[in-house]
Amino acid sequence: MPNSQVHKIAIIGAGPAGLMAAEQFSTPQGCFLRGALNGVNVDIFDAMPSVGRKFLMAGKGGMNITHSEALPAFIARYGQRAEKIAPLLAAFGPAELREWIAGLGFETFVGTSGRVFPTEMKAAPLLRAWLHRLRGAGVRFHVRHRWLGWQADGALRFATPQGEISLLADVVILALGGGSWAKLGSDGAWVPLLLERGIQVSPLRPSNCGFDVAWSTYFRERFAGSAIKPVIASVGSQSQQGEFNITENGLEGGLIYALSAPLRDVLEHDGKATLTLDLAPGRSLERLISDLSKPQGRDSLSNHLRRRVGIEGVKAALLREFSPNSALTVTDTLARAIKALPVPVIAPRPLDEAISTAGGVPFEVVNEQLMLNQLPGTFCAGEMLDWEAPTGGYLLTACFASGYVAGQGALNWLQRGSKWGGVGSNTDVDEVGH
Repeated sequence: MPNSQVHKIAIIGAGPAGLMAAEQFSTPQGCFLRGALNGVNVDIFDAMPSVGRKFLMAGKGGMNITHSEALPAFIARYGQRAEKIAPLLAAFGPAELREWIAGLGFETFVGTSGRVFPTEMKAAPLLRAWLHRLRGAGVRFHVRHRWLGWQADGALRFATPQGEISLLADVVILALGGGSWAKLGSDGAWVPLLLERGIQVSPLRPSNCGFDVAWSTYFRERFAGSAIKPVIASVGSQSQQGEFNITENGLEGGLIYALSAPLRDVLEHDGKATLTLDLAPGRSLERLISDLSKPQGRDSLSNHLRRRVGIEGVKAALLREFSPNSALTVTDTLARAIKALPVPVIAPRPLDEAISTAGGVPFEVVNEQLMLNQLPGTFCAGEMLDWEAPTGGYLLTACFASGYVAGQGALNWLQRGSKWGGVGSNTDVDEVGH
């Protein structure tokens, strides 16, 4: 006899990971499951007034959806978690993501840096098309529903404009984001809720973030807002060329974000860290010494640096900020300072200012389908898992991939006939405001 139960899937968090998890219930496999179980209700809950807010912000300056580099190099971008992210990307990687976008009616192209963009260049049209397809597949959205954890019987608790509600679900997919950009919904409020249930959570830490530097008053007032380019920045054995900006508090920008993980880790381990800058990446130390050895004549040091080696403005000010006067008057030490200027950093900027988050639910407490070992039927996806990556499409790709794997895991869980928490609810989800 056919199973007459209507199975309930609750997805908490309406960012890319949560939406991609919901998408799996409109795939051929998901459609088969709907028929086999005679009904699957998929409901997405989000604390914000609208969905996908951080996704929209990420696409404000151009929707960098993924990257075109070869998959082995792509996977290596995830650093210490590369081994854990690799199976997710094998299931749904950059190529599958571009194909999925094409299925929504959007072409993609590869930019000069290797980054991949939709031809529309914006996130909003892509999100609108995606939500339209999900609603057409029967997915229901409930905004202004903040998750409050579990009741004693396993029911989910939500704070809503109409008061608190609770409901039981057969499958729960948590896609609550990290702890950065709280105003867009990623506030890390889920951490104590999981800890209360005995779920291990690694502390949330800023990633792709700026850092504080103890500028002199003169330097801060004169050069805050200035761009430094091009330079090579190094932390230990890791080096990268690019550019960054001086802020009132310190440093920020693409080059700083790229090295934020090792810089943060050194700070946490040693209590101090140094960013080493090569202010003249196009010149060898030997050439700098030769150029600076030419007669200075009546030129000031500033004019001599500008005329002989192209160091001026904020770069020259950086030299003065972190080099003793005695070093600036000796050719060899001046050249060495230009090639390896030590800039001590004090601390990363606050978590809420970071682009993304490190820390979260360790992969060791979930199975290969991202189901929590201690809570069968409950899956985790997206940035709330403990991984990090640089900007350039890597963050979004892993969010999509983890949502895909968690959604597929939920399908498999239901197909095996397993249930968590029972069917039914203290408040029927059909009565929840959409």
